[in-house]
This record gives sequence, structure tokens and C-alpha cells, in this order.
Amino acid sequence: MPNSLVQLFKKSLPVFAAIQRVLTHLQAPALLAARIYVGMAFFRSGLTKIADWDTTLALFADEYHVPFLPTEVAAVAGTFGELFFPVLLILGLLGRFSALSLSVVNVVAVLSLSEIAPAALQQHQFWGALLVGVILWGPGKWSVDAWWWPRVGNHKLL
Repeated sequence: MPNSLVQLFKKSLPVFAAIQRVLTHLQAPALLAARIYVGMAFFRSGLTKIADWDTTLALFADEYHVPFLPTEVAAVAGTFGELFFPVLLILGLLGRFSALSLSVVNVVAVLSLSEIAPAALQQHQFWGALLVGVILWGPGKWSVDAWWWPRVGNHKLL
């Protein structure tokens, strides 16, 4: 490498290090924002389902085709998943487990619809990508897991 490129690289290192520090500090709020965004989407969907249970049962009977489960069981399981796991996800309590569980709910939702609009599919894919981030990197420093697990033993979940 020519000397001028080496010198330019050496001069750029402090800038790269500063960018790295800023991005590292943004990880916790970004993971929190992702958890809240996805969690609220699923939680609102669950609230809609319990607001009109007869319609929910009709949708599971006619529109959602959940494999291997009777209509009523699928409706209860889906609604439970949309109400319980988002709360865990938003709090960052068992963050990876809750993100993985919501990923299952997300995949089942997409697969169970006989027809899904491209925009709806894109939304589910976006949620899935955010959930994969939480699964791989954990819920972040701004989570119950980050506070709780160091206090209950030598388990490192983050």
C-alpha cells in the first residue's frame, strides 16, 4: 500500500473509533425501540381478537388455516401469544425466548392466511427481521434481563 494511503488510514482511525463508540451507545435504545414497535403491533392485534371473540372464531374457522389445530384451540393459542409474549418482549424479560415465541406466532400468521397482501407480507417480514435481531443480540442493556440475570446467578443471557 502506498505511504499516503497508510497515513490516511492512520489519521482516519480516531474518526472510526468515535463512530464505533456512538453506534455502541445506540444499541440499547435501538433494541428497546424494536421491542416496543414489534410488541405493540402484536399486542394490538391480540386486543382486537379479544374485543370480538365471535369474529375471531369466525376468522380462524374461515380465513386463518392453522395446521394441526382445531379452530378454537388455534384462536386461543394465537390470541394468547399475541397478548402474553409482547409484554415479555417490551419489558425485555426472557427477551430472546419472547422474541423467538413471537417469531413462531409471526410465521404461523403468515402461513395460516390463505392469501396475504404484499404489503402485509412485507410488514410481517420486517417484524421478523427485528425479532431476529433480538434473538441474536438479546434484548439489550435497557431490559429486565440486563438487570435481573446478573442478580440471580452466574447466567449470562445477554
